Amino acid sequence: MDSCDALIIGGGPAGSACAWKLRQVGLDVLVVDQAVFPRDKVCAGWITPQTVTELGLDLGEYGNGRTLQPITGFRVAVIGGTTAVETAYARTVSFGIRRSEFDHYLLARSRARAWLGTPVSSLRRGGGDWIVNEAVRSPVLVGAGGHFCPVARWMNGSKVPAPLVAAQEAECPAASIDGDSSPIACGVPELYFCPDLQGYGWCIRKGAYLNIGLGRLDRHALPAAVNQFVAFLKERHRIPPRASWRWRGHAYAVVDSAPRRVVDGSAMLVGDAAGLASPRSGEGIRPAIESGLLAAATIIEARGQYAGRRLDGYADRLRARFGNGRLERALRRFLPAPLERAIVRGLLESPAFVRHVVLDGWFLHARQAALLVP
Repeated sequence: MDSCDALIIGGGPAGSACAWKLRQVGLDVLVVDQAVFPRDKVCAGWITPQTVTELGLDLGEYGNGRTLQPITGFRVAVIGGTTAVETAYARTVSFGIRRSEFDHYLLARSRARAWLGTPVSSLRRGGGDWIVNEAVRSPVLVGAGGHFCPVARWMNGSKVPAPLVAAQEAECPAASIDGDSSPIACGVPELYFCPDLQGYGWCIRKGAYLNIGLGRLDRHALPAAVNQFVAFLKERHRIPPRASWRWRGHAYAVVDSAPRRVVDGSAMLVGDAAGLASPRSGEGIRPAIESGLLAAATIIEARGQYAGRRLDGYADRLRARFGNGRLERALRRFLPAPLERAIVRGLLESPAFVRHVVLDGWFLHARQAALLVP
């Protein structure tokens, strides 16, 4: 049986960030993932300058042969509405990336050992260690396998955290859709809120690629909402009338007042496995990376001693960084949902509200400094 200092299930941004930080202090880290990288991962996909800082990314190196689209503006509207608010920044506020490239790069850069194309078939405790697939043992286990992570299931059973976002999206070469004549500009993502504000759609052009999708808190209404969104885009001539898409579906949880248990002895959850996506935008890349870094810092501080709740401080770090949904609940108590939605729909036509609240606050988290983990 193989062994390692830390075993990470899932090689996405959360798992790779955790592995990268652990490898910096010389730990033997093994990442196990059922996919073979580079994997076909569809995602709207942008990273903020804070994320670049947190990962210590060399943009010159990363942009060599990979998609790295500077984002300098946004176009925001309501599906079915007639008014769009366009916001331009005098600087780059994000970078569009393709997840197939980004995830592969981060995993390789981590310098962790990797067992790819290896689904988790068994997980148990034995002799104080975690044993996976009866093939590898480790004193500490990190679940980074997304919403359906096997470590999250082991820790929380079949409990599904709420609220849960369901999304459908597609990504393809832009030329295959519009012959490079798309009105969707590179570097200017378009965001379209559902009329009931239970979700939003997006159109993002990243270099030669176009990504379109929609996510909702009400997953049962998702198919109808996607059809309505596509029809709206065609009616507004944002996409060609005969365009067709290969839709992919996925689900993830946002930060809420009753999250999954994220620490159980010497096991921890990070990223979507912990349900950490932003409650307003559903953005998950930055929370995934930050949780991976916080988990690594907690492991390093334990110095190999994981008994006696030595890792419980990780949950406190998550609460301090991401909150627990209490502010959202308090606002709803004083502002009933129908009234809140009516007010926000009206404000979505205000350039000041769109820029300072929707974009800077909900989507870019511009006022939240980068997380610097020693």
